[in-house]
Amino acid sequence: MALITLRHERHAAPAGARAGDRPLYAIGDVHGCYDLLHALLAWVARDSAERSPGVAPVLVLLGDYVDRGPDSAKVLAALSWLVRSAAITARLLEGNHEAMFRLFMERPAAHGQWLRYGGSETLRSYGVDPPTEEEPDAAALTALRDRLFDVMPVAHHRLLERLEPMVRVGDYAFVHAGVRPGVPLRAQQRDDLLWIRDEFLEHPRPAETIVVHGHTWASERPMLLPHRIGLDTGAYETGVLSALRIDRDGLAIVQAVAAG
Repeated sequence: MALITLRHERHAAPAGARAGDRPLYAIGDVHGCYDLLHALLAWVARDSAERSPGVAPVLVLLGDYVDRGPDSAKVLAALSWLVRSAAITARLLEGNHEAMFRLFMERPAAHGQWLRYGGSETLRSYGVDPPTEEEPDAAALTALRDRLFDVMPVAHHRLLERLEPMVRVGDYAFVHAGVRPGVPLRAQQRDDLLWIRDEFLEHPRPAETIVVHGHTWASERPMLLPHRIGLDTGAYETGVLSALRIDRDGLAIVQAVAAG
């Protein structure tokens, strides 16, 4: 396992925002970075036990667990264990990369483009060699999917089928990409929750709640604004995975940082 250090900082919570009665945490886009995820899960366990002993915390993961990084299979194995743990209430959001992964598994000939967006790294994490051709044909893509089916644990399939589109806790809404401005949260469309970018990011107040999201990153620093918190810090490229704790004392950002 790579050497990981933790970086901590505190911020004031958005004015008047409530977060519920239980310890509340979130983790940004993992993208196959298992070592960083492991470090943050260990921190959540320690921190919640110290601050609220005997109370199971709520942990929301913001999607994009697979692709780009080297260890997607290990990440899904860890999350499959996490959702069965009585020590924590894990809520797992669907990201656009999980959506692409599932489409490839269902109709490989029509969704081979997944390989170009990090899918090849996911295949390698399961011990499946990606195709050498730049544009594999339908038969090659179907054979590739079949090899993946042979080695991918059933628990990983079930996990991908049970991901949530949105989680609401108090005055916070957790989504993968963002929300469509002007549309009530209950009426948001799945495609927007998974894919929206500029229309959400550029809006001064896109929702009636504070939106915690991933999907878009600009640097290894989270985006902290009065109306939204962006936790994607490009872990697969920067080596930094970010977590958030929300409580009555404010916001805590904790980042797992890979050495070197």
